[in-house]
Formats: sequence, C-alpha cells, structure tokens
Amino acid sequence: MNIKIISVGKLKEKYLKLGIEEFTKRLSKYCSLEIIEVDDEKAPENLSDKEMIMIKDKEGDKILSKIKDNTYVIALAIDGKMLSSEDLAEKLEDLAITGKSNIAFVIGGSLGLSDAVLKRADYKLSFSKMTFPHQMMKLILLEQVYRAYRIIKGEPYHK
Repeated sequence: MNIKIISVGKLKEKYLKLGIEEFTKRLSKYCSLEIIEVDDEKAPENLSDKEMIMIKDKEGDKILSKIKDNTYVIALAIDGKMLSSEDLAEKLEDLAITGKSNIAFVIGGSLGLSDAVLKRADYKLSFSKMTFPHQMMKLILLEQVYRAYRIIKGEPYHK
C-alpha cells in the first residue's frame, strides 16, 4: 500500500520530528510512506471570513496539486467520523482488499481545509472534537496508522 501524508506547514519542533522519524521507520515494514509538506500561507491574527477562505483556498490548491486521480483521500476534519483504532485498521484493510492502494491522508493548516479539498476527500476522519496543533496531528496520525497495521497483521502492540 502507498500512503501519503500531506500537511500544511513545515515541521520545526525537534521532538515531533524525532517521533515522526521513528514511526516512519516502523511503517517502512508495512507500506510505502511519503510525507509531503506544503507551505502555509501567512495568516495575521484578525482575519475576515473572506480572507480566511482565500488562505484556505490557496493552501487547498497546493494540497490538491499533490493528489493523483487514483488516490483515495482521507481528510482529517473535526466534523469527520470518529473511529476506534480497530475501526481504522478495518478501514485500511478494506481499502487494500478493494484495490485502493494509493491513500492520502490530508492535514490542513491552522485554519483547516478548503471546501475544494473537503469535496475531493473520499472520507472525512476525526480524531476528536478537540483541536490539536496540525503538526502534532501528523505524529498522532502516523502512530495510529502504525497501530492499524499491527492490528491487521495480528502483531503485538495494540492493547
């Protein structure tokens, strides 16, 4: 399976980089993984609704340029469906069984995802009703994808 993680913004925090490197290494046993970071747009504190939409649209265009037509897109969105780790494992296994071997998980910037990206998404996934820093979300997502593969393979890790 080919998995892409497409996120807005460059990762700066060393502790997150170390965690992402660790799970990237662990996942290499199970899938082909590519992590793509697109530049975020500068967003001053007091944005109008129109300015927020413009920024999300610019970031969305960058995201969409990284997605091929044959890719199954899972957008991380607060209003998406919440799954257990077992349910995510089942979802990934079902995608593989049905021949959907190119999957892109999309993580938006601080303002979220554009309408165009959400429309392109085949599935919207929520990790919580809480808001997380989008860079931390990348690490959490990688850990859950790793956990899903361990569940699929019946290997110890998940408790």
